[in-house]
Amino acid sequence: MKIDCVICGKNDLEKDTIGINKKLLGIDITNFYCMDCLAEYLGCTVEELLDKIEEYSGQIQDNN
Repeated sequence: MKIDCVICGKNDLEKDTIGINKKLLGIDITNFYCMDCLAEYLGCTVEELLDKIEEYSGQIQDNN
């Protein structure tokens, strides 16, 4: 399933981008943001979002 950014229309968002949207905005969301638009929406930087992705990925690996 291809998911596009609701703000800028960027096509086919990456798995990590979709995951961080769900983690930060809720599992049942229907509108997704690319990393740039999500950072602007949340008032943070793309780098901070990437750090969160790393953090969550580390938690998943620790649980396995």
